Amino acid sequence: MKKRLTVSLLITCMVAMLAACGGGSGSEGSGSGSSNKLVVYTPNSEDMINALVPVFEKETGISVELVSAGSGELIKRLQSETNNPYGDVMFGGAYALYMANAELFEEYVSPNDQYLLEGHRNTTGIMTSYVSDGSVLLVNTNLAGDIPIEGYADLLNPALKGKIATADPANSSSAFAQLTNMLQAMGGDYTSDAGWDYVGDLIENLDGKIASGSSAAHKSVADGEYVVALTYEDPAASYVSNGAPVRVVYPKEGAVFLDAVAGIVKGAKNLDNAKLFIDFIISKEAQDALGTQTTNRPLRMDAQLADFMTPISDIHVIEEDDEYVRDHKAEIVERYTDLFTSRS
Repeated sequence: MKKRLTVSLLITCMVAMLAACGGGSGSEGSGSGSSNKLVVYTPNSEDMINALVPVFEKETGISVELVSAGSGELIKRLQSETNNPYGDVMFGGAYALYMANAELFEEYVSPNDQYLLEGHRNTTGIMTSYVSDGSVLLVNTNLAGDIPIEGYADLLNPALKGKIATADPANSSSAFAQLTNMLQAMGGDYTSDAGWDYVGDLIENLDGKIASGSSAAHKSVADGEYVVALTYEDPAASYVSNGAPVRVVYPKEGAVFLDAVAGIVKGAKNLDNAKLFIDFIISKEAQDALGTQTTNRPLRMDAQLADFMTPISDIHVIEEDDEYVRDHKAEIVERYTDLFTSRS
């Protein structure tokens, strides 16, 4: 195992520097160096929380209060608390959600940001990426037999008609991510006829079957009800880790990986502690924990990765146009809905 730089040494040095400066940074919020509290708003899973928060508390002596809810609900709470924020950190959520609510977050770039993979560093000033999740196919190996499934094109095989599980892009963020992924992979952009023709052909092969949600889609494949699901890496990898008869396929035409991000709440009362938390989640120790104890994909260049996770270097990764997707989501969903109505 690689020798790790301990977080305690890093934190000891940072606390000492903050104390020398009077325990404040000049930004909004009290930022008291003597505070031992941190309020974290998070939509994250228990697995991720359990892998990180107890370690942070032990290393720093800071007591973390968690407020758990969906990312959209937490943003609404932050909006209502603008003049007197209760939370210090928003830990989780999508890039587009933060960009649409940039006024809710403090500017802070962690000194650990330099160790993140290129393309995942903090260029906005307000959000720090800590894991990334990709659109994948989950294949039941018992049911697939000799049917080749290595990418999106293979899903048009007549042998798979009615045997593909997916959720509705109008109601599922992961299904919407799959839609924009396949438009990029099969057509080169979000408006090309080639991409939308593929989507129409896929809709026909779904045979009118849509899962009730993202979890129902991947679970139905693990349970042997469907051959393949359009899903995302985190739950798909967890089935592999637990020994289910499945395999994860990264579409050969290209997979989009979208980051989960964290940010410091504007006017945070425990500002210095919030900065330490942001530093911690992209520290070597925390990123190794994410890569080996969870099914999340860490973003540090030197992070360890579990054996059941495919190295990013072995995946054909394509880029999402975040700004375009954010600005045109409604029309993309509408076009899909119209196509589904006409071809299912």
